[in-house]
Amino acid sequence: MKALVYTGTEEVIYRDEPDPIPATGDDVLLSVDACGLCGSDMHAYHGLDARRVPPLILGHEVTGVIQSGARQGQRVIVNPLLSCGKCSDCISGRSHLCASRELIGMRLAGAFADYVVVPESSLLTVPEGMDIAHASLTEPTAVCLHSIATAERVLHRPVSEARALVIGAGAIGVLTALLLQGKGCTDVYIGDTGELRRKTAEKHGFGHVYDPLSNEPQSNSFDLVIDAVGSGKTREASSRLVRPGGVICHIGLQDDVAGLDTRKLTLQEVTFIGNYCYTMADMVAARDAIHNGSLGNLEWLEHRSMADGASAFADVHNGVAAAPKIVLFPATNFS
Repeated sequence: MKALVYTGTEEVIYRDEPDPIPATGDDVLLSVDACGLCGSDMHAYHGLDARRVPPLILGHEVTGVIQSGARQGQRVIVNPLLSCGKCSDCISGRSHLCASRELIGMRLAGAFADYVVVPESSLLTVPEGMDIAHASLTEPTAVCLHSIATAERVLHRPVSEARALVIGAGAIGVLTALLLQGKGCTDVYIGDTGELRRKTAEKHGFGHVYDPLSNEPQSNSFDLVIDAVGSGKTREASSRLVRPGGVICHIGLQDDVAGLDTRKLTLQEVTFIGNYCYTMADMVAARDAIHNGSLGNLEWLEHRSMADGASAFADVHNGVAAAPKIVLFPATNFS
């Protein structure tokens, strides 16, 4: 098969790889329809993720068609977060906290390829007529839904009444802003240092768009701040911009540089929430939200061939990709 392989820092190569083979009774072979390029894939590309060791096929935001087993021929979405299903976290509905969790495209081979092997138990059916690129957005949308749900549990007032700020206009930031709007939150700000992404955000109405480098909003003015970047600088900004008694949701994992103002968090009773991944319930809700049109027409997605994947990585790296999300398609599916 053909696959896009991460081979070293700032290097991915489209090349021949052995076809994957199901190893257990629960495994099925999936022909890949589409797979989104995630910020965590970029983190690996930059050589900053010790968990992703080259050579490795990245990619975990995937939809495809089952090629083996009882469900052969079904089009499905993959929940790429694999857990043991037996520990206390799994049986209590918090499988994303399982101590044995794995993620395809991290240590296991991912889906920037013609084929990938995944457990059948991790699959969701694609609704009839759902666009395959839209279906591949299920995983990042689940991340955002999970984050908003954790915030809703601790916000002093309903999220529909909140003044909200999203830092980062990549896919996670954009999807979060759209979901907040869908919940009735009418005062949403979204910031990004990239001019092209800001233009895309303005064009598609993701919220009040600003440049963090030149016109940051007033300090102490947001009930909810969602950090979809996760750097020392954005943690500083989150601390500065959240109002007393507000909530910071931290999703991004760009670096572990200091920045969070724990003194302000303590003195002004700011709630800080770390958010990691999602549950299967989040995945189902995300799929349904996309399919029923809650996130709009999704015209801001960019489609590219996996054979052109190296340039997609390079464009995101160089800040010349205007789209919040690039979805890669196997060359045989791309048109």
